[in-house]
Amino acid sequence: MTEQILDAAEHLFSRHGLYGVTLKDVAQRVGVHHTLVNYYYNDKKQLFDAVIARRAEVTSGLRMKALDEYEEASGGKPTVEGALHAFLDTDLDLYHQGGEKWKNYGALGALASNTSYGAELMDLHFDPVVLRLIGLLKKALPDCAEEDIFWGYHFVTGALMLTLARTGRIDRLSGGLCNSDDYDAVKARMATFMAAGFKSICEQRGGGEVR
Repeated sequence: MTEQILDAAEHLFSRHGLYGVTLKDVAQRVGVHHTLVNYYYNDKKQLFDAVIARRAEVTSGLRMKALDEYEEASGGKPTVEGALHAFLDTDLDLYHQGGEKWKNYGALGALASNTSYGAELMDLHFDPVVLRLIGLLKKALPDCAEEDIFWGYHFVTGALMLTLARTGRIDRLSGGLCNSDDYDAVKARMATFMAAGFKSICEQRGGGEVR
């Protein structure tokens, strides 16, 4: 029953946010009385936290593994693009292949990361894997200012969140040339594009040559 409740809440939260959903809404979608939802979750925030946490462990674990494996394969000499591929492509594959439920979670993450309460949950669940990526980027950019690496990550995560939201805006803007669901196209471009951004900002600010 908890999985059904979490699935229903994830669907609703991804569309209406924390404050646009009630426990009664969740119960109605599951097809049970709201007292049953209250039995498992004391309030809406506890349910929201559980929804975020459920898949956060999966995506963080897979990305951490990919980053560890990439560092080992690189012989301790990572490149910016290689580190970004390990971090981004693993997540893109997961959200693309995970069906409707992971699509909902991607939209929820994009929505939650732009609110103060949601950002606190992002900190809680995703900081370790983000800092793992930052560590690899520092190795690839030994002469780059640390603040520039963090700004670079800030821009990367913004693009990732928008991509995971799959709003369809790129479809409309491009007149159908691009498709929000075309994660193969994203994987072919995003890490390369972002690596060039790191290279440019670090070189312009005196960070030396970038690998």
